[in-house]
Amino acid sequence: MQAAEELSRTSGMLPACRALGVVRATLYRHRRRLRHPGIQACAERSHPRALALQEQQAVLAELRSERFVDQAPAAVYAALLDEGRYLCSERTMYRLLSAAGELRERRDQLRHPAYAKPELLATCANEVWSWDITKLLGPAKWTYFYLYVLLDIFSRYVVGWMVAHRESATLAKKLIEASSKKQSIRRGQLTVHADRGSSMTSKPVALMLSDLGVTKTHSRPHVSNDNPYSEAQFKTLKYRPECPDRFGCIEDARAFCVGFFDWYNNEYYHSGLALLTPATVHYGETAAVLARRGEILAAAYAQHPERFVRRAPQPAEPSKAVWINPPKPVGGNEVLQ
Repeated sequence: MQAAEELSRTSGMLPACRALGVVRATLYRHRRRLRHPGIQACAERSHPRALALQEQQAVLAELRSERFVDQAPAAVYAALLDEGRYLCSERTMYRLLSAAGELRERRDQLRHPAYAKPELLATCANEVWSWDITKLLGPAKWTYFYLYVLLDIFSRYVVGWMVAHRESATLAKKLIEASSKKQSIRRGQLTVHADRGSSMTSKPVALMLSDLGVTKTHSRPHVSNDNPYSEAQFKTLKYRPECPDRFGCIEDARAFCVGFFDWYNNEYYHSGLALLTPATVHYGETAAVLARRGEILAAAYAQHPERFVRRAPQPAEPSKAVWINPPKPVGGNEVLQ
């Protein structure tokens, strides 16, 4: 503060405060204290309308009493008025409780933990799987069949699926275990991501994943964006023209899924994969397919170069990295896929 005083005499009050990062009001208070040492600063003086210390303690004792310990200050204020007593205003009660660190539930309440946003990166197939369960309408109202689907987020390849009468952790365990063996998953290789359904968070599934050396992650509660690839795949399934509104029996549902997933994996030109099929990306055939497409485009350009204004056409390539919730750098822009 002494340096600010000295600098203000030569450079002025405002430049000195800016240079030293001092608020002008603070410097003014410092000057008043130097000129009038017997006068207390405003912050140190109590307000003339403030409650005395004994009155504050009496209010706190009333709020802490067995009668009012579970009631809000508004209810305490009203009850005391009806009894012909006035201790202080409702706002003062809140202020005193806040100063005492008691402005919270006086009883133990269930505290939900802070769920971290999952940030998962896949740069190759069989690195991150996403799985979910959706309902398929049965023959009558309120009847359903349950479709379990395991999806590789890098290739969008369905590595395993199952239709069952119920949602079961035991069935989910068998599906994940069988799919892992089919894909020859090694310990420490795979992360399996799911929402917080009862089957996904069950102990049998958790123990099985631990035995296989598979890492598991979960979406935040009620956040569908944390599992986007499974949600998009279910939409593709249910929007197919041949998908019926209802299935007559579970055999009908399984027969439909056999044809759908064969088409989806091997014939569907996925817009998220630069119009490659999931099987092409999953089994490492991307370079060969893109090379063939490049040859066709080069021949088309050689035959009619005037039809391509800027340059020779090049086949689109799929992303080298696929994220669930890409992190935001300091600049605020998300990592592009």
